Amino acid sequence: MSSLANQVAVVTGAGRGIGRSIALKFAGAGANVVCVSRSSENSEKTAAEVRALGRTAWAVAVDVSEGVGVAAAVEKILAEVGRVDILVNNAGITRDGLLMRMSEADWDAVLDTNLKGAFHFTKALARSFLKQRSGRIINIASVIGLMGNAGQANYAASKAGLIGFTKSIAREFGSRGITVNAIAPGFIETDMTASLGEDIKAGLLKQIPLGFLGQSDDVAEAALYLAGASGRYVTGQVLTVDGGMVM
Repeated sequence: MSSLANQVAVVTGAGRGIGRSIALKFAGAGANVVCVSRSSENSEKTAAEVRALGRTAWAVAVDVSEGVGVAAAVEKILAEVGRVDILVNNAGITRDGLLMRMSEADWDAVLDTNLKGAFHFTKALARSFLKQRSGRIINIASVIGLMGNAGQANYAASKAGLIGFTKSIAREFGSRGITVNAIAPGFIETDMTASLGEDIKAGLLKQIPLGFLGQSDDVAEAALYLAGASGRYVTGQVLTVDGGMVM
């Protein structure tokens, strides 16, 4: 399968979880991948896995919340790679806590990474996308941005903001042949959910009609659809991958 043959994808938060799965899924479909992570160790680890699939990979270590650093990283990426066809804004963190106990630092950290990080990478690559009159931008949101969740006001706000950002940029970029969509995963088996207690997991399963947690590969398949030819007429949409949790 080579639906993304010779295309170049930039995936943030590619060091583990959903980002890693998307990077490997894209590589399996023929794409070369720029693996972005906060640490050089994690970005290089995924890049090595992409190379093992026979594709070219670049490892980039940058904090997506730092605009100057992102601009410099994108400038270097474009100089080395030449062009970028797909951007996946996946980098995200949590700093959970009830609002009354939530510090301003925890609020800012989540918004700066989850929402401002997507702004930084999208803006840095916008001129290139607009000039080539093509591109796919996929923002990884969350069902929490659609329904909210006690103890995650900062995370919910960041993901809801990302959905609004997605729809606005889709309208701005549509005339240049660029699609912009969001994926809202439900509860996926990742490092984030691995720390949940069994009682919490049991409660979650009761809210999911399919009755089980998703895999990161389920989200990667949705990203592949939006990035490939099948998604050419889809923009400004939020695709929930949640086992029916939000209907």
